[in-house]
Amino acid sequence: MTFFGLGQTAELEIILDRPDGKKKLDESSKKDQSLIYYDGETVSGRVNVILKKSSSRLEHQGIKVEFIGQIEMYYDRGNHHEFTSLVKELARPGEMLQNTSYNFEFLNVEKPYETYTGSNVRLRYFLRVTVIRRIYDIVKEMDIIVHTLSSYPDMNNSIKMEVGIEDCLHIEFEYNKCKYHLKDVIVGKIYFLLVRIKIKHMEIAIIKRETTGSGPNTFNENETIAKYEIMDGAPVRGESIPIRVFLAGYDLTPTMRDVNKRFSVRYFLNLVLMDEEDRRYFKQQEITLWRKGEKHLKGMQNRNEPSHLVSGKDGPKGSEAPRTTTQSVHQPSGSLDNTDSENDHNHSPMNEGDDEQIRSSIEDSTSE
Repeated sequence: MTFFGLGQTAELEIILDRPDGKKKLDESSKKDQSLIYYDGETVSGRVNVILKKSSSRLEHQGIKVEFIGQIEMYYDRGNHHEFTSLVKELARPGEMLQNTSYNFEFLNVEKPYETYTGSNVRLRYFLRVTVIRRIYDIVKEMDIIVHTLSSYPDMNNSIKMEVGIEDCLHIEFEYNKCKYHLKDVIVGKIYFLLVRIKIKHMEIAIIKRETTGSGPNTFNENETIAKYEIMDGAPVRGESIPIRVFLAGYDLTPTMRDVNKRFSVRYFLNLVLMDEEDRRYFKQQEITLWRKGEKHLKGMQNRNEPSHLVSGKDGPKGSEAPRTTTQSVHQPSGSLDNTDSENDHNHSPMNEGDDEQIRSSIEDSTSE
């Protein structure tokens, strides 16, 4: 290709401006650290076109830079949905004889969604520079990270609920809030009202549920983010077990609901009790996570409040107020099983005839 003059004769370099207070995303797993941006912030910088040989020249049909917001479904990699697409022309068709720099600026760019990389979907923002040529184009891409900030929810009720199995087990659990920011601490307690089964173990887990598709093609992927043992041994009636879970140490995103009608990300607290016969009892409660602004961004307000995130006077949109409910489970029913299938793609009901393999569950008292 180079022998016939068709090889790449120039390299592209994208350098972003770094305003005061801008910081790189601290992710040790990524070689290329990306800058963090927020909704409404300007994205600016310069593009360097570097000729590989000082004596060479570059003929082109124009140079452009694009700012793109894109959703990619892993099961449909051929189709990428672009929800944001802006273009700036850097140079008209011509000939380049030396290294050249071009400044660009996308003023007050709307970035309605947070950057997200999940099991089945990826939402990304990136800059793409293209040197248009007759036979092949020279292209360079650079990702940026977008964080969506939310206002503090004024209404943040505690979650208090009594659940159990009739004449066997009645417990009351309570969490101090239903909406937590990503660096928050979950504080709660489990209170045993009736204990007639021999419980030997209890744990609590944070589960992320990613939902993609819609209708009959809806697909759920569950991932256990963290798991804590909160009790080891048999409790007695009247005993209270404290809960304290720190969220800061985990890779969490805000709760996202129906992002561009393509995917959702929700979080649940999963309480699991195991008896001496290794039967497991579950209680799952949804919580809402939101991103709290840094101190230097305290006065910054989004011009367009994203409807899929926590925002507004009453806190998270699209979420129900917690309800106090008493519920008794008379017979076993299918549920999320942490032992065998918590990361499976689909969870099927348990077989009714297999007594030894039955795992009873405390059904969720909150409707979707």
